[in-house]
Amino acid sequence: MKRLMLKTLAAAIVLAVCGVSQAQDIKEHTFKFATQNPEGHPVALGMKKFAEIVAAKSGGKIKINLFPGGQLGSDQANVSAAQGGTLEMVVMNTGILASVAKELAIFDFPFLFANAKEADGLVDSAVGKKLHAKLEEKGLVGLSFWELGFRQITNSKRPLNKVEDIDGLKLRVIPNPINVDWVKALGANPTPLPFPEVYAALEQKAIDGQENPLTVIAANKFWEVQKYVAITNHQYNPQSVIFSKKIWDTLSPAEKKLLDDAADEAAKYEREQSRAMMNTALETLKKNGMTVTEFPPAEIAKFREKMKPVIAKHSEKVGEATVQEVQAELAKLRK
Repeated sequence: MKRLMLKTLAAAIVLAVCGVSQAQDIKEHTFKFATQNPEGHPVALGMKKFAEIVAAKSGGKIKINLFPGGQLGSDQANVSAAQGGTLEMVVMNTGILASVAKELAIFDFPFLFANAKEADGLVDSAVGKKLHAKLEEKGLVGLSFWELGFRQITNSKRPLNKVEDIDGLKLRVIPNPINVDWVKALGANPTPLPFPEVYAALEQKAIDGQENPLTVIAANKFWEVQKYVAITNHQYNPQSVIFSKKIWDTLSPAEKKLLDDAADEAAKYEREQSRAMMNTALETLKKNGMTVTEFPPAEIAKFREKMKPVIAKHSEKVGEATVQEVQAELAKLRK
């Protein structure tokens, strides 16, 4: 018994010493964390949860200051700031980062995912991590994938009941080539705009509509400037939580692990919030006067058919090896 007590005591001392050692590797830091999404949006809630986790894990040594609602500029401006080391963290549509690493454009392929479970499986897999790793040589570190969700189309002109109804609409798109091309393939007129400019453009009738997940449409009160929303689920948007490599490289291994683990932990919470809020967002849009339509299966099949040339074109740009890896992983998930 005495020998067992001595062994237990020795183990406790080792654990205590290791804990002290790790604590000494955590320094005082204050990091800025930005997003385009407003307070109350699932992504903003995920940021708040991340800040809480980091504060708890670091014993209050690492503080995360949050900047939702595009306070620090557009996504493109935030990427540049992170690469330059003047902004530590940002969370944004993964597809926007295709201008930094072309392989990430695959996340904007129309109808890539059938459901959120498939999306989770892919982004959390080794393939997802490999895609994020493409950012490092461009000055960014991908920590985790959160979600924006499946995108729907809104406009101020007419209800959308079939694919042909989209023809001629002037739609805002995320500023990257695949989004321009898929809107053109439907006969609409794509207008690339940074997100902070979208509400004003809708209000001034410079554009007829836009496309985003229901939570984004509701959180930004687009019902004030849009009348119609069509449920199309044409794209799914993971959100990349990225860190400035210039700052990341100055951190200790313990600090890096803490931030990495916190981003993954917050991802679970953020996705739960996103999915829980989707139905609520739809009801909010209806209550505020938006007319909701849903594409029937036959129209979705037509939509998918029009996307095939777009996907083929951008598969060449993304790289066939990347496309095959992603498709192989999705095939495993679907078994």
